[in-house]
Amino acid sequence: MSSETGNHTAGAAGERRPGGREQDALDRQALQSRMAQIGHKILVLSGKGGVGKSTVAVNLSAALAMAGKRVGLLDVDIHGPSVPKLLHVDGTPLTGSENTLYPVKVELFPGSISVMSIGFLLRERNDAVIWRGPRKYGVIKQFLKDVEWGTLDYLVVDAPPGTGDEPLAVAELLEKADGAIVVTTPQEISVQDVRRCVVFCREVNLPVLGVVENMSGYTCPKCGERVGIFGSGGGENMAREMKIPYLGSIPIEPEVVASGDSGVPMVKGFPHSETAKAFGRIVRALLEREPEGAKSVVAGNGKPLRIAVPVTGGEMSSHFGQCERFVIFDVGEDGKSVGRREELVPPPHEPGTFPRWLHEQGATVIIAGGMGSRAQSLFNQNDIRVVVGATGGAPDVLVRDFLAGRLETGANSCDH
Repeated sequence: MSSETGNHTAGAAGERRPGGREQDALDRQALQSRMAQIGHKILVLSGKGGVGKSTVAVNLSAALAMAGKRVGLLDVDIHGPSVPKLLHVDGTPLTGSENTLYPVKVELFPGSISVMSIGFLLRERNDAVIWRGPRKYGVIKQFLKDVEWGTLDYLVVDAPPGTGDEPLAVAELLEKADGAIVVTTPQEISVQDVRRCVVFCREVNLPVLGVVENMSGYTCPKCGERVGIFGSGGGENMAREMKIPYLGSIPIEPEVVASGDSGVPMVKGFPHSETAKAFGRIVRALLEREPEGAKSVVAGNGKPLRIAVPVTGGEMSSHFGQCERFVIFDVGEDGKSVGRREELVPPPHEPGTFPRWLHEQGATVIIAGGMGSRAQSLFNQNDIRVVVGATGGAPDVLVRDFLAGRLETGANSCDH
């Protein structure tokens, strides 16, 4: 793939190769083979620019990766690629061969994102890419077909604003995409354009997974007053009118600017912010769509059964308060099989923090080695059943043993 671009035209990167029907058939076969290794394909769209769509795509990808998913992020905003900057990988040289490119790996700890963007092919970051439709189609097809994405759980595609060549090309080439997440801001001028985006999705048979309202209010850090700088409720009202899911609101926070400039997504750099929490709720809604995690047995309190295990070094921690992270499992409809698995880094440990945080994650059971009586009481107050005295081991094994009724428990190693 050529990386030649210029201020007025570009090289062969987006050109269709000759060969007629035979070449088209080979390209289609190569594309299908590559896409067959990807479980879920999600487009992030908006009918209007300036709504923070790329920021949403980056944080959505990061949140999925930090939840233990293998994630790719494709930036097809040919004329304004911003993903490399938002992840602090702009200027990174690409590697590969004539017909294969390797995506740039962004490590998040936990998780990573495989990233591809036209921005990596620019000789200078200020170069303008001036291409007509066929050339755009060609380079997007090459990004999907020739990039060594490997096996992914999710491919997130950040498309430019509007309903033009790029989103149309992606919708056509992906064929069986899960759907689109449409980003808006609360004001009516943005909502109007997003309505057109929803109509576009319906006309190209692309499901709309839901609407995200970005820049949805600012809370003063001094007085706590919430101000709707761009209005409020426009995205939610539009979703209701057009009978599509509303995935949630992303607030305005000053840290978003610092996050974009530093190249560290909000969900990673500011995990306790309202923005990070909002993305967490959106990701949980997406993960619940997965076949293995969509159906779950309910616990005695009427909530879905989700089992949390504190983990250090890959095995259950002897004391939950000293763990590095929590592994959380959904339970299948039969009450015996393990479905979706998430690894989450908890907030700093203080009395009462973990029970509240795990309650927010939807946990209904915690398996632990040692836990004091006060902590057990706090977990119970948060509708989380406590199983103590587990003797350690891999969390997956512990959960399966628990569901099978053969989990061995001993004395509580911390009963102060």
